[in-house]
Amino acid sequence: MKRTLVVIAAIMMMFGCQQNEQPEGFVVNGTATDVYNGIRLYLNNIGPRGRLTPIDTAIVMNETFKFEGKLSHPKLLYLTMNSVPGRFPLMVENGEMTMKIDKTNLQNTIFEGSESHQSYLTFVDKYKSYQSDMMLQSRAFTDARSINDSTAMEKATENLTKIREEAQEYPYQFMENRPEDFVSLEIYEMQLNQREKDGQRLIDIFDNFDESLKSSAKGLQLKTKTAQMKKEMEANKHLQIGMKAPDFSGPDPDGNTVSLSEVVNKGKVTIIDFWAAWCGPCRRENPNVVRIYNKYHDQGLEIIGVSLDGQSRQQDPKKAWLDAIEEDNLTWNHVSNLKYFNDPIAKTYNIQAIPATYILDSEGKIVDKNLRGSQLELKVMELLGIE
Repeated sequence: MKRTLVVIAAIMMMFGCQQNEQPEGFVVNGTATDVYNGIRLYLNNIGPRGRLTPIDTAIVMNETFKFEGKLSHPKLLYLTMNSVPGRFPLMVENGEMTMKIDKTNLQNTIFEGSESHQSYLTFVDKYKSYQSDMMLQSRAFTDARSINDSTAMEKATENLTKIREEAQEYPYQFMENRPEDFVSLEIYEMQLNQREKDGQRLIDIFDNFDESLKSSAKGLQLKTKTAQMKKEMEANKHLQIGMKAPDFSGPDPDGNTVSLSEVVNKGKVTIIDFWAAWCGPCRRENPNVVRIYNKYHDQGLEIIGVSLDGQSRQQDPKKAWLDAIEEDNLTWNHVSNLKYFNDPIAKTYNIQAIPATYILDSEGKIVDKNLRGSQLELKVMELLGIE
């Protein structure tokens, strides 16, 4: 009996030692084949403006390295490496994990041992597949248009619309189905930062998150941001899809006053295009808008451009505005108060970044926002009843 007790005690001590050896925080044991000694790798937080801040550094020795630390909850971090471009996203959690670096391409990094990271990959892989499918349908539409194949254009339009709706829905479904998953908290932050989002649905999703998510440091930050979004939603009810677009008026290039209602009354579809001569993305999109306008103007498409020129660095904002209109062949209606983002029209429409567009139907109601490329053309065709 005494011998049995000694054996049991020894087994208990063995298990006790094994449990004590488990790390309280996280340990990432890594390999870096063909990487020289002394090369540094970093695990980084990402700030609100996309700036990376290292939370831990590892030095490669004999093609191996180790990250160690402690997290209050699973967290999305970004791996970077000296002299290697790019960054690799990974969900790190307390426990032991392994990493295998590909020095030629960080995106080929293999990271294992984190359940949260596997959940993150599930989301990313599915979302990437939606993006790939949308690109394929956009190309199919462009190819069909080039040979004037209306049947193929209609099919590509249907497919693209369906895939786009599914892609927009997927992040919300993921969060709703995984209210206890910290990956959902990361996706929530991404969605909260989107220009176009379902604010009320996000509020409901956050309310239904597990308390472990809501009480975490990130959860408390997002609670504050959610409250701010709720206030902004209240202030911008007039800009929701289905609402009549607020009327406005402003001086055109000749100094005459032009109003939105005048433009809406001329056509069946109206695009309000917020842009500026200094805005690179706006200027790059202009050829596409010109093509769409020239193609569908006679069938009822109108555009009113609202320029946010007036930036302090512009020596002559009006000249820059007029030159850009001429250079880009923008033959539609234009207005501007030349007050940059302090333009009263921009404030009415809560414009925080450009390019920004509002698409209106024949009654002047908002039917969509911020569409570009083939998606803009497809929406115009839909509203004009063109198959």
